[in-house]
Amino acid sequence: MNKIYFVLFTLILVVLAFSIQQHKNPKVQESITYFPIDPKVTFKTAETNLTVMSKPANTLLWKEKSILDREAYLRQDAALLFANGRLIDQLWNWKQNTSVIEQEKRITIDESVFLQAITFHHAELHENDNQIFSSQAMSSHQIFFITTQNDQEKLKKQLDQQTERMLQLSWNKGLRHFSINLRNYQEAFPLSQFNELAKDTLPGFTKSETAAIVGNLWEGLYKNYILGIKKAEGAIENPKGSTLPLILIANDKTHLLVLTETRSGEPILLRQLMEVND
Repeated sequence: MNKIYFVLFTLILVVLAFSIQQHKNPKVQESITYFPIDPKVTFKTAETNLTVMSKPANTLLWKEKSILDREAYLRQDAALLFANGRLIDQLWNWKQNTSVIEQEKRITIDESVFLQAITFHHAELHENDNQIFSSQAMSSHQIFFITTQNDQEKLKKQLDQQTERMLQLSWNKGLRHFSINLRNYQEAFPLSQFNELAKDTLPGFTKSETAAIVGNLWEGLYKNYILGIKKAEGAIENPKGSTLPLILIANDKTHLLVLTETRSGEPILLRQLMEVND
């Protein structure tokens, strides 16, 4: 009987030790979470590149890389690739206790397209007294992938115009569907343009306010778009084939809207609250 009690006591100690270890080292979730920006931390490198490969033919090399100036508790990069205004692929990765994230992918493309690649680089930093901060950066690259040698400049212009026309029709459809009054919002920015503007400061906002808006936006995009579009009825749809998101910032600075359309043509609206102090 004593032996049985000893075995049970030993098992209890093992379970307690495991529980304590799990509490000290909580499981890292594959997600992007915005925390206040640490101004002392910077990205030494944050880049996205699209390269047309000579061999094999019709092959695109898509690369993104970011290097923080120190190791971070958690590093994450999320990258989106659009062709003629629709999402064709995405990359995301996360690592603990590192400063570097690097990803690449080769893609076969059979027709001429206008390509836009957008990447959000993020770091989660745990400092003394259980304080958590963020550091973030953005990068992008766009090219025309042309599969013919004839009238390339004319074809580039056509692709640009076709993409713009498709996106405008899609966004207008969404604005009507959700009865969005544009007078209540500042100028609407496609995600590609939004990211470029937000590298400095968004119109009407300070640098710190811009950083908070960007961080919260990408947290929402990661959870509700990249990992699957969350629809109103609770279903989740693969974002592949969806349109380049349009970002609308409320005049009263309380929220922003993300407007997109699924591959099947269903308008999708995401609402993100903004905590901005005037």
